Parts: sequence; structure tokens; C-alpha cells
Amino acid sequence: MAVLSHGNAGTVVLLLLTASSSSLLGMVVPALAADPPFSCGPSSTAATQGYAFCDATLPVAQRAADLVARLTTAEKVAQLGDEAAGVPRLGVPAYKWWNEALHGLATSGKGLHFNGAVRSATSFPQVSLTAAAFDDDLWLRIGQAIGREARALYNVGQAEGLTMWSPNVNIYRDPRWGRGQETPGEDPTTASRYGVAFVKGLQGNSTSSSLLQTSACCKHATAYDLEDWGGVARYNFDARVTAQDLEDTYNPPFRSCVVDGKASCVMCAYTAINGVPACANSGLLTNTVRADWGLDGYVASDCDAVAIMRDAQRYAPTPEDAVALALKAGLDIDCGTYMQQHAPAALQQGKITEDDVDKALKNLFAIRMRLGHFDGDPRANIYGGLNAAHICTPEHRSLALEAAQDGIVLLKNDAGILPLDRAAIASAAVIGPNANNPGLLIGNYFGPPCESVTPLKGVQGYVKDVRFMAGCGSAACDVADTDQAATLAGSSDYVLLFMGLSQQQESEGRDRTSLLLPGQQQSLITAVADAAKRPVILVLLTGGPVDVTFAKNNPKIGAILWAGYPGQAGGLAIARVLFGDHNPGGRLPVTWYPEEFTKVPMTDMRMRADPATGYPGRSYRFYQGETVYKFGYGLSYSSYSRRLLSSGTPNTDLLAGLSTMPTPAEEGGVASYHVEHIGARGCEQLKFPAVVEVENHGPMDGKHSVLMYLRWANATAGRPAKQLIGFRRQHLKAGEKASLTFDISPCEHFSRVRKDGNKVVDRGSHFLMVDMHEMEITFEV
Repeated sequence: MAVLSHGNAGTVVLLLLTASSSSLLGMVVPALAADPPFSCGPSSTAATQGYAFCDATLPVAQRAADLVARLTTAEKVAQLGDEAAGVPRLGVPAYKWWNEALHGLATSGKGLHFNGAVRSATSFPQVSLTAAAFDDDLWLRIGQAIGREARALYNVGQAEGLTMWSPNVNIYRDPRWGRGQETPGEDPTTASRYGVAFVKGLQGNSTSSSLLQTSACCKHATAYDLEDWGGVARYNFDARVTAQDLEDTYNPPFRSCVVDGKASCVMCAYTAINGVPACANSGLLTNTVRADWGLDGYVASDCDAVAIMRDAQRYAPTPEDAVALALKAGLDIDCGTYMQQHAPAALQQGKITEDDVDKALKNLFAIRMRLGHFDGDPRANIYGGLNAAHICTPEHRSLALEAAQDGIVLLKNDAGILPLDRAAIASAAVIGPNANNPGLLIGNYFGPPCESVTPLKGVQGYVKDVRFMAGCGSAACDVADTDQAATLAGSSDYVLLFMGLSQQQESEGRDRTSLLLPGQQQSLITAVADAAKRPVILVLLTGGPVDVTFAKNNPKIGAILWAGYPGQAGGLAIARVLFGDHNPGGRLPVTWYPEEFTKVPMTDMRMRADPATGYPGRSYRFYQGETVYKFGYGLSYSSYSRRLLSSGTPNTDLLAGLSTMPTPAEEGGVASYHVEHIGARGCEQLKFPAVVEVENHGPMDGKHSVLMYLRWANATAGRPAKQLIGFRRQHLKAGEKASLTFDISPCEHFSRVRKDGNKVVDRGSHFLMVDMHEMEITFEV
């Protein structure tokens, strides 16, 4: 039944009182009030009774334990799903854990609503494009903007939760993966630094002792990168992963999220890892995430992952066993109702204890307390001044444009056809299914954007006579109006093609089977290029890589841009790049493979190549094959030079007396130091600086990303060919130079992972690399 409970003297919040967990299934969502839900207002029963969970001066853990101790068993079980019931007798409001903020506030979850004073939110570019900027500060500012908008939406009563199940830091292992667009790419260093920056921004740089702006959740731990390929679905896929690949590829972004970003949540994936479902894997959730990395927060399941353990994976014989396996492994909350439905029977059958439930609930309520939900009216806290006026602000709109511009990658620019001179263009043909589709710009996990500028609209802002033709009904391009498009191209001064993919080719639940452009796109592009008066310009809007070898090699296609899914300001960003108001500086965050790569099974999780069987390996670190475009590739309208100026040296004297580990002959046979034996203090003392000089030789001002790699003297025996260890982005005026300092940590940057999963630093030579410039660093006592 519905009851009324007051948070303070002037606020009334509608709550649902449930007699049992099963009644949650028929719950009716109440109309949203104008005030945010909260507990422990000055006039509330809990506050006047002096309950410890309302005492903000006490440690969060003590407050959470006090609240959990006051709950009945039924009330406890009702907290185990993403829609947690309220506890009216204690003044605890209902709560919705599932909220999404991948590249802006999204309606994909259950707790964010745009049906009141706020009707939209800033939609930033999809992550794969933002990652191409290689800019920590940009990623931080985007996280901060999204976090502020989330808190503002909560304060005006249009959000029923502040736990954001973002970012996605899975490694983009296979170019066909439908959700690769959501990630920072294929490189562990890039994904790690993206995760840290975004989490800090979203959470407000808070510590466990201070108020969280929102709670960030890094997903999906771990080795998850397949939707539906070759009859294998993510729900029943058993990822066979070596200890080496787990440690040096799949786990680092999650470790960084928790250790460096202080993320307050980790989400476990659907997939099984070496036979054990991720959400039932105590080695992952308890031993690694919570114990080794020190998670101060909660562990959430991907939606219905607990049910899948029984229904799809057949790992648990009964629902009660699935609940028991998940809770005892370290899961705190189930996205779904499965645990709420079956935990009572699991308790009754003795498969779980109330202590198991209490442990999870203490983690959950601690987060809600760190969000300020048990401190009285949240509009009185440090984030209380945020409201509707802080959503879709000019600053955030400008940031969305900046992010799109900075991520765009110039892949080809024959004879300097770009930038275009707007004064010299009498007419322009804009052709392609992706030229005028606002929904395409915002990818997946989106909310209603503040505005939407399509590429067509962007070009129209620069050229008066713009003639538009879609050419295909959609990106699928099953039927193309090739003749009409060619006629239009032949009658126009310049031709701009906007082609690529859409969520119908790549998305959650949908992997690609081909890396080629869909349908008749290639023939349409070629026909238009043949008919045009001068080389055409091809703009690709895709989340993932495509094999456009035909366009790369066609002299009638003068320029190629990759613009990802560029968000609400995408069309303007593209136009500013095309017409020279922005100098492109993006670099590809993934390798662009040829179509031949599709012969490799998506289910093969190995990163390292196996020449004996013809397996080519994956990512720039291990792939041994031809590429269309390499990781880190990107052109500019300016000419830049980069060189290593100087480098310190690690103080290896402190290694004296530290025994080395013999490396097996098949791994190179080089003596090495175990990073764990060096220790945290030793690793800190080994750090040293390296300085890179970068110069913009003109003719335009621009932002430029400098990427530094490490190369081992012996790149055989499973070592990467090279490994990105750092990057810096710098704005330089034409003719300007700057010295950029990189902080080098041998324990982090010189180390490699052995087959047994141990991280070691080899004795001997290591080479810092910037472009073709190298500097040798000797790691010896």
C-alpha cells in the first residue's frame, strides 16, 4: 500500500510499503515530486529518535551498519535489486540504482526523467571519439559536467538515484564488437587514464569521507567484448583468458578506476571467465576488486546476470543457488528482481545467511550516505545550489563542441584539399544517409540532447548553395540512388559524403560480421567520386573501425575524416574542421583492420599472435598483419615535430640486494625483478622524468597529442611490440614550441607480465620512443 512519509516539515514524499519482496514486481512508480527524496530531515522520526544512521558526524560504515541492523529480513531482501523499496517506518525513501551517464545523462536506466522542468541534458560525443583526443583534462571536464547535471536533475526532483553505471572501460579487443563505441579503445593505458579522469569528474573528486557528487561505476569486469557472434551470445559466452592477458590487458582499466580514480562501484559482466561467471567469481570480486584493489563501494551485476547463471549458463542448478553464489562471491546488488525474488527461499534453505545479506546492504547504504541521502534536504549540501539552470549551460554546450572537434581524426588529405575555402565554393553537394540524421549523432546510451546540429546543418552554415541527397534510406544502404547522386555530384562545385554505420549495424546485442561499409555504400561513394568535378571529401560517422581501403587508395577521394558519433554539436564540429576553423588533432584509439581480419573468431580472447597457427594477434601491441590505419594515426593541417630532449635515470641502487627472478627460456631468458618485491616505496623512488620537445611548424594553430611508447630490447617471447606509456596534449600556436614532461615509472611502464601473471621488470635496456626518436634507459644495479 502507499503511505506518506515526510523528510522534513515541508516535504512530502510518496513511498511504497511492501509486505514482501515479491510485491516489488507489481510496483507502481509514483509521480515525481518537485523535491528530491531524502532521509533524516530535522523533523523526521529517525532524526528525533536519535538513530545513529542519521548522525552525519559518525563514520559512514557505522551509520550504514546501524541502519541495516534496524531492518527486518523482508525489508533487507527488498534492497537487493536495482529498484530498492522504501522503508517508511524509518523514513527511508525508495531508490533506483540503475542510471546511465556514458556520454551524458541517459534514459536507458530507470531513475532519470526528463518530464518536468528539465527536458534535456548535454549530449557529449560517444566515448570512442572522445578518446581520440588523448586528453585527460578534457575527459575530466566532461565527467564533471555530466556529474553536475545529474546532481541538478536530482535536486529538482527528476532523478530517483545518483548512482551512475558509467564508464565502460572494457578493452576494445575486436573491431566487430557492437559496444566498442562505448569504450576508450584497445589500449590499456588509454582506457585506464580515461577511466580515472572520467570517474573523478563524475564523482566530484570526493574521498570516502566527503560527499560524492554522484557515484561512478566502472563496467563490465572483466574480459567482456562480445555481444552475439557466430551463434555465441554474451549471456552464455565462456571467455577463455590467460593469466597474462588478464593482468596486462583486460584488468588494468578496472584496477586504475578503483585504485587511482576511487570509483565507488564496479559492475561484473555477463560472461564467464575460464568457466566461472564474472558475477559468481569470488577471486575477481572479493580477492581482486575489493581486497587487492581496495574498492570502497559496492559491486553491481549487469542486468539479469544472476538469473543468467541458471537460465543461460547452467552454472547454478537452482535460483537459490544462483543467489547464493553471487552474494558469497562479493556481489552486492542485482540489476533486476531475481535476488529479491529468490533470496527469501535461499535464506530459508540455508544457502545464504542474513549476514551475507547484511554485508551487501552495508556496502549499498554506505554509498547512499556518501551521496548525502541521509543528511536531510540535499539542497542544503555543497551541491544543493545546482538546479535546472545548471543543465545545458553555455559552458557545457561549448564543451560538447570542443570534445567533438578535438576527437575528429583526419585520415587522408591529398594535395591539402582541406581545409576548404568557403569563399571559393559556389555550391556544395552533401550526399549520404548520415548527413541529416540527428539520432545518429548521439550513439547509444543517450538522453534528449540540448540541441542537435547535423552535418548538413553544419555545412549550410558555411555555404549558401547546399544541395542535399541521402543516397540511401539508411546506413544499411540496401538500395542506393547511385545515378541521381552521381548527377548531383557532377553539377556541384564540391562534394561532401557523409557515410558510415549506425546502431543498426553496431550496438549492444549486435556485433558486425564485416568491416566493410554496409550495403551499397562503397559503390555509391565510388560512383559519386567518379562523377565529381574534383576529388570528393568522405566523412565517416561510425563507432568502430571500417575497412575503407578502396577510399584510401582512390585519388578521386581527396580527404577522409573519421568523426565517430560526435554528439549534439557534431555537425558544427565537423563543419569547423572542414572549413578550417578548427585544426584537427585526433588520433585513432583503435587499429583499423582489413576485412581479412574477420576470419579470426571473435571468441578467441588471445591478445598475442601465434604464428604457428596463423593467429595474427590483436591490437597494435601484438597484431602481426596489415592495417588500414594504425592505432594513434591522425593527420593535421599543421606540420609538427617531436623529439626526446632529455631523460632522467631510475635510481637503481636501491635494487641492490634484491634478488632477480630467472625468466623461462621461452619468455626470453632475461633476469628480472618482481614488481611486488620492489614494493610501493621502491617503485615510487624509481620514478624519473623524460622531456619531449614539440613544435608546431604551421601554418595553423592547433592542439597536438604527443604519444610516448616503450620498446623492449627483446620484443619476442610475448612482449608487446611496443606499449603506450603516456600522452600529453598541448595547444601550440603556429611557430611555437613547448617542452612536455612525462613522469616515467619503471614499475608501471617498464614492466611486462609473464605467462604466470606476475609483473616483472627486466634487467637491461629499455627504449623510450616518440615517433622514430628513441632514448635508451638501462635498468641495472
